[in-house]
Amino acid sequence: MTLTPPVLRTLVARALASRPDELSCGDCETCVDRFAEMTLAGLDTREALPLVEEHLRTCRCCGEEFEALMVALRACSAQPHADG
Repeated sequence: MTLTPPVLRTLVARALASRPDELSCGDCETCVDRFAEMTLAGLDTREALPLVEEHLRTCRCCGEEFEALMVALRACSAQPHADG
């Protein structure tokens, strides 16, 4: 990554916007299954799990992993279930 003025401005803005109660990627990972279930159920995740929602919105890596999880979960729920 080249530290151009726009990149430096972005990094400084992110540092200034950080909060002491932010989740780490590992902390987010432990909650993402519940967040996904709530999302699929149409529940208000911003109110119930605001720190997870914020982390997924601001962390590109975790956000992409969450989107992949949602694609997989939606595909699984669309499959007909075999009756045993």
